[in-house]
Amino acid sequence: MNLTQLTVFREVMESGSISQTAKKLGRTQPAISLAIKNLEKSLDLKLFERRGRQLVPVPEARYLLAESSEILDRLTTVSGTMKSLRNAQSGSLNVAAMPGPSAFIFPRFISRTVAETTDFRITFSSRSSPQIRELASTQSIDFGFADFDDPIGKTPQYHAEIIDARCFCALHRDHPLARQAVISVADLDNQPMGTLHANHPLSRTLTRAFDQVGARFNVVNASQFFLPLMPFITSGHCLSIVDPLTVVTERELKIGRGEIVFVPMEDAIRYEYSILTPLHRPLSQLARRIKDSWASELMAMLQDVDAAPQSRVKG
Repeated sequence: MNLTQLTVFREVMESGSISQTAKKLGRTQPAISLAIKNLEKSLDLKLFERRGRQLVPVPEARYLLAESSEILDRLTTVSGTMKSLRNAQSGSLNVAAMPGPSAFIFPRFISRTVAETTDFRITFSSRSSPQIRELASTQSIDFGFADFDDPIGKTPQYHAEIIDARCFCALHRDHPLARQAVISVADLDNQPMGTLHANHPLSRTLTRAFDQVGARFNVVNASQFFLPLMPFITSGHCLSIVDPLTVVTERELKIGRGEIVFVPMEDAIRYEYSILTPLHRPLSQLARRIKDSWASELMAMLQDVDAAPQSRVKG
């Protein structure tokens, strides 16, 4: 007994005619008759009584019809599901993003991207960058978006697509430096600065940059990510060297109510993002489509704020 025989059998049961079944399935009448004959032979059971040109099903054929219909309908469903998965139109997604982008930009992108997806389930987590790197290393997510930080002393168990872009100085619009076209690290000597925690890659970069020009890195406010610093910048409490996605988010959400301006930093001060995919966990078609779309969306947003983004792959 095979699926072709069951398909022929169901059509014969529904039409009661060899000729109608042959016409519907695009096969010859002898081929239909042979399929029924072979099915009966495999079951060692007559399924039809021949009355002239009509086939009259025996009672046992009714049971086989119910069972075979369930099998064939299930097969059709599975085939359709696999087609949707192949075309990245259905499936599940497990992603994580660092706190800043996960507040607005990243979930907005996901919601727009899957708007026309027919059957979609998502697990979305907001995690710190070290946590996202750990999730990618343990193959626990489809992909993650985090700050890039080159691991020391161990081989990462993930691929990293790195996108670096120019940083900006966020400051009150009335600050004297707000009128400059570009701000250097030397311009910020002893200015009250808001920044990320001391172990963050950008904080380490800034510490070195200030030291190299003999400037004082005067940190008066530290935060896990940049958005909580916006009210302090609005009140004139501090300035901050921020990543370009913070510029995008502030322009969208207007946390600073128009009081904050963003001036490009000199080219040496750049921010590194990373899109992380597990090394030993192949991506589904849906996950690959969304990951690639996010990389394109990210580059477009960074270009839109003149952050001069560049990309490279590691691992």
